[in-house]
Amino acid sequence: VFCNYLNAQQFLGKKGEVSFFSEAPMENISAINKHVNAVYDATTKELVFQLRIEDFVFPKKLMQEHFNENYLESDIFPISTFQGKIIKVLNNDSVNVEGDLNIHGRTNKVNVSGLLFKKDRSVKIKAKFPIKLEDYNIKIPKIVMYNIAEVIDISVSIKLDIIE
Repeated sequence: VFCNYLNAQQFLGKKGEVSFFSEAPMENISAINKHVNAVYDATTKELVFQLRIEDFVFPKKLMQEHFNENYLESDIFPISTFQGKIIKVLNNDSVNVEGDLNIHGRTNKVNVSGLLFKKDRSVKIKAKFPIKLEDYNIKIPKIVMYNIAEVIDISVSIKLDIIE
């Protein structure tokens, strides 16, 4: 047990980025969150992400207000999390991760392909994947249905450093 503990490689990141993009007929919507936390255990291949919904920044202040108050209800559901595991290494840097994504109080299984670069004492993770708003009980009022896409593209980028 002691030897396993010494070989455990855990990585921590506190300044990751998650952004999303919604392409719709009337307007495109994008936002970025630069305060994403993540932990990766290279031994177990487990990966955990966490972010605060209100940390998303939009180009327009009104969009940010509507996002937090009307759609994601960040006062009720302040945190989004992902808990998963690398289930397949496709080649040197490409991996397949499966886990539970929790947004707006709803949890769904997701399977995401991404990149995991391990260099010296750090790990860099990048991924891009779509989510359906209805899967997370995010309602779009009919009046703005041409402004918001039903499927949103999520991008993740984070550098994690080894925990000493």
